[in-house]
Amino acid sequence: MKFVVVVVLNILFSFNILANTFEHDIKPLTKSSFKIKHQTIDYILQTYPNHDKLRIVLNAMLQGKLYFTKYQKEFVILEKENDLYIASSLFSEKVSESENKRNFKKVKTNNGLRKFIKIKLSELNIFSKDRNIRLKSIKNIFNSLSKDSSILLNKALKVEKDETIKEILIEANYVLLSQYGTDKEKLNSIKQLGNYLSPKTLQTLNDIKDNEQNEEMKILAIESIKKIENKKSIYSFIEKAFFGLSLGSVLFLAAIGLAITFGVMGVINMAHGEMIMIGAYVTYTVQYFMPNFIEYYIILAIPLAFLVSAIVGIIIEILVIRHLYGRPFETLLATFGISLILQQLVRSIYSPLNQAVESPQWMSGALYINDALSLTYNRLYIIIFSFIVFFAVLMILKRTSFGLKIRAVTQNREMAQAMGIKTNFTDAMTFGLGSGIAGVAGVALSQLTNVGPNLGQAYIIDSFMVVIFGGVGNLWGTFIAAISLGEMTKFIEPVAGAVLAKVLILIFIILFIQKRPRGLFPQKGRDAKG
Repeated sequence: MKFVVVVVLNILFSFNILANTFEHDIKPLTKSSFKIKHQTIDYILQTYPNHDKLRIVLNAMLQGKLYFTKYQKEFVILEKENDLYIASSLFSEKVSESENKRNFKKVKTNNGLRKFIKIKLSELNIFSKDRNIRLKSIKNIFNSLSKDSSILLNKALKVEKDETIKEILIEANYVLLSQYGTDKEKLNSIKQLGNYLSPKTLQTLNDIKDNEQNEEMKILAIESIKKIENKKSIYSFIEKAFFGLSLGSVLFLAAIGLAITFGVMGVINMAHGEMIMIGAYVTYTVQYFMPNFIEYYIILAIPLAFLVSAIVGIIIEILVIRHLYGRPFETLLATFGISLILQQLVRSIYSPLNQAVESPQWMSGALYINDALSLTYNRLYIIIFSFIVFFAVLMILKRTSFGLKIRAVTQNREMAQAMGIKTNFTDAMTFGLGSGIAGVAGVALSQLTNVGPNLGQAYIIDSFMVVIFGGVGNLWGTFIAAISLGEMTKFIEPVAGAVLAKVLILIFIILFIQKRPRGLFPQKGRDAKG
């Protein structure tokens, strides 16, 4: 008898007589009525909250990819590939191809239904095992809070382990209590909201300040707003300081090569900007030939940019600069001519249009600190990179035999020659070193801006200002000057504007040089004698 009952139950279940299934219960989605679809989604969310196909169905509806076959009413995910429509069955592994879209009918949605699905997906994702999905979901719910959100948020708060997500849940709870809680809860929540920085919190407090009849709540809201604004001003200062440090790092990378060629060798090299440009174009070329290795191409681009720029610099030194030592104005004109030739050469090879260089994934995005402060990864890495370059060059000049020879030739060329140092070779290698470092600066700049023939010209004047302000030939002076000018620029720009900020800084440097003609840290050597 028991066996017969089991068989009968199985038959009934298979025909959905005693129990419905997820596959059966989503059938009303084939109806044209949006109200029926809305009710169907609401029902399956309550009945099958953990079903593995639930998210797939909702996401497919949002993306407009959920279809069903006209005759069998079988649900499929439909995607177009070339001229074919690929239909993947929702409840089997069956995949079919069709040239005719008319074999399928779309599960249509409207704005109201899509909004409802988004909210429900966020509620589903709030309990996801993936931390990033939970975080994104909670942020979505936080930005569209309603009175009904309270139960869900409290439920999530009880099981959440991640401190960052818990903090958002607590803040969301305070926002809700400040609007819908008892008077005591409202007062406490308004006070607590002063510890948070999100736009939603600030908007809530402003609404209370403008619309609340209770004077005590209004005063508390004003105090919390002031507290938030004070915190934001501190983080704004930190952000400006970060961007100033970032700009200073870029200026330093652009100027450090010039500090060697101009400061140490006494050569006014107007083609220095083109060495930066060459480094940027080497980066673009490496990326072009390594499309499948975007995450790693920049590692290869750095030494290649240094090498190519250094070789070009050595050729310029041997063919032109070597014959013009002691005649600074003639080197200025000669190198200006070389800069025009290099620009035209690049235009002929790559075209005069700007080229985009794609940043690796690990350099994209920003480091999130809080709602008032985030630091972009590309600038963060450039700051670190500039410090590495600085200490590497410092070690080369102070701790290697090559650096010793450079300093010897700089301080007393005749004595260096008498000691057996090949001064011509040292000059060429020094010029190559300065040019190579400029090429490395081009790699860094390619991650911040488009690569074009005029890229270097934008930094040549700033580079000379940095070298002169810091003290001709002094690396520490160049470093401090670059960071100082970067910080000054970023703090003046919001007040005076970008153009006037440059003018004010130029006036400052002119006045400074009147008092200290040899800069912050004057270098002793060949140029110091004159």
